[in-house]
Amino acid sequence: MTLILSTVIFIAIFAGMYTLFILPTQWLKTEKIRLDLGIGKKILQLSDLHVERLRVRPGQIRRVIEAERPDYIIITGDFTKLPSSLPKLGTYLSMVRDSGIPAYAVLGNHDHQQPKVSRLIKFIEGYGIRILRNEAALLDGFQLVGIDDFDSGKSRIRKSFAQVHPQLPILVATHDPNIVLMMKQWSYHYLMAGHLHGKQINIPFFYKFRPMGPLPASGIYKGLHRKPYGTFYISKGLGQTGINIRFMVRSEVTLHML
Repeated sequence: MTLILSTVIFIAIFAGMYTLFILPTQWLKTEKIRLDLGIGKKILQLSDLHVERLRVRPGQIRRVIEAERPDYIIITGDFTKLPSSLPKLGTYLSMVRDSGIPAYAVLGNHDHQQPKVSRLIKFIEGYGIRILRNEAALLDGFQLVGIDDFDSGKSRIRKSFAQVHPQLPILVATHDPNIVLMMKQWSYHYLMAGHLHGKQINIPFFYKFRPMGPLPASGIYKGLHRKPYGTFYISKGLGQTGINIRFMVRSEVTLHML
């Protein structure tokens, strides 16, 4: 009887831990944001893959792409920090390539931890995904400004905006959203970022234990925000860093209808 009771208790604890901490890393949510910017485009944002700790399968993302048919895919950094994870990363990048949808990306702080960032860039661009490093691309009806990672000290805001035409809508893709506090003299219509994972472990005072910059310290760490210095969205991301769990925060992809 004691053995049976112990087994039941163990199974109950395991099931509870799995439901609370592991399931949110596999259960993909599509967040939909509508903003009337007059662009008339749908942009699918993927962020923070961290493929070495990613439980969302390529097929789950592919089904979202097939259902929503976005005009562009934008990946806002943190592919992987491990060279050994490049083959796994390739399974996700090939899914993006095979969709036939134009794709752009910026690098994150974990990407800059690669021994050879140039190798990672070459690998990603081999799948037809253009990496924007402090530069702008003129797309259909708007401009996409890709700013390199702020947390890594790689951001060059002035350089990124050097070729921007103010008469067209300006969308910014970057990894660390803290950069918005440094962009008050640069005008943009919308900014997409990631980096913060929606806390990943959603408990009070989390950013007291793990400081991630002034923005999350002020309570801004996920979702859509309209501030005097601009309108921006912070994705909760796909993968995890550190401990491979999420608590009260699901993995997401984001569809921006602009």
